[in-house]
Amino acid sequence: MSFKLEIVSPARKVFEGEVKSVSIPGTLGNFQVLKNHAPMISTFAVGKIKIENHTGTIEYSTSGGVFEVKNNKAIVLAESIESKEEINIERAKHSKIRAEELLKSSELSSQEKEDAKFALQRAINRLKFTEKN
Repeated sequence: MSFKLEIVSPARKVFEGEVKSVSIPGTLGNFQVLKNHAPMISTFAVGKIKIENHTGTIEYSTSGGVFEVKNNKAIVLAESIESKEEINIERAKHSKIRAEELLKSSELSSQEKEDAKFALQRAINRLKFTEKN
């Protein structure tokens, strides 16, 4: 029992194939999609996308995007997405420190604060993602 999944980022097609399930970090909570899922469109947040296929499990770190499933075909349009091997740990650590320092500043506009919070969230997600397994 499988369905077709495609994962695309602005830079490239990340994944395409038949899968048993996909778990997505929805903005209102994680959700899982299996074959014959009802049609749905949802946004998703910073977190981990987990794919179960016939050969095992594949995981990606993502910074959010849009997910759609219809007629046993699902597509993930990710703002950014990386496998564990693609993450530069030193760069993620540096991004975390830089975002934390920015958030200490009292001279930031509200948009700059939101941007720094999002950068911190992405960096923490990348670091946690690389620590697992």
